[in-house]
Amino acid sequence: MTPASSFNAMPFRARLLPCGMRHQFAGLVVALVACAGVRAAGADAPAPPASAASAPASPGVAAAARLPDCSRPLSLGLHEHGLLYTSQTGEGIDKDIADEMSRRSGCHLTLTVLPRARIWQLIETGALDFTLSGISNPQRDKFAAFAWYVSNKYYLFVRRDAEVRSVAEFRRKRGLRVGLIRSFRYGDLANAFVDALEGEERITYASSLDPLYSVLLDGDIQAMIIEPFDFPVIAGAQLKAQTAILEFGDPPVPHGLVMSKKSLSPAQQAAWRDVILAMREDGTIRHIFEKYFPADLARQMTQF
Repeated sequence: MTPASSFNAMPFRARLLPCGMRHQFAGLVVALVACAGVRAAGADAPAPPASAASAPASPGVAAAARLPDCSRPLSLGLHEHGLLYTSQTGEGIDKDIADEMSRRSGCHLTLTVLPRARIWQLIETGALDFTLSGISNPQRDKFAAFAWYVSNKYYLFVRRDAEVRSVAEFRRKRGLRVGLIRSFRYGDLANAFVDALEGEERITYASSLDPLYSVLLDGDIQAMIIEPFDFPVIAGAQLKAQTAILEFGDPPVPHGLVMSKKSLSPAQQAAWRDVILAMREDGTIRHIFEKYFPADLARQMTQF
């Protein structure tokens, strides 16, 4: 197992993990999918947030009339987060999606790696056109538009010696702390949990996940919030031996392309939404996720 101080050098991409860790990763995925009851689209699939309502029903037809405007430089913010992107390898799901957006549109996208909180600030001011794997809330809907392509759950990743068996029990033990990435939001129940702990000054913030893994192992925090993009790291022997995973009870949350309303017109938002919908429709999004996840989980996450 890589020591906590070396997490920054750990490769996140599942197929690049050592053989033993790949088996642990696969086992963890199976266990989490079974625990969460994650399933492909059907009657129980969550409805997309209101901001998805404007997405056209037939992207292939609409795309012919609505093309992205490539007449000016366009910018996209990446953030370091597990399988989404790591600068150690220059790879990740978000990087692959950004590359495909550029290929299909013919537009040049300038990619910049920034802290997540800074990305949201720049999207709001219009200094940044896009980011990826973002979720909506009423505040963000004021300045950002979205195009959904994946849906997943969040979990509370807790130290075993905290001796809690539920999120509610963690909430009641006032001596326990949780570590979070600044500006992250989650599902409704997870957000309520975070907001309650914020009011009690029980949160330690960081700009990325790696420092949180270290302080979790050191015992300075007793939990952090994770999602499937973090599975390869938490499958490691040291973390796995000292931790447990608890459910919040929220349904899967849609994630997608985030577009600045300040810098992109409604017509251009629609054109980029068509690009993402076409990538979903022809299976490109699913194939990208299959590079990083087992095929069944990739399918469940991208078909909703």
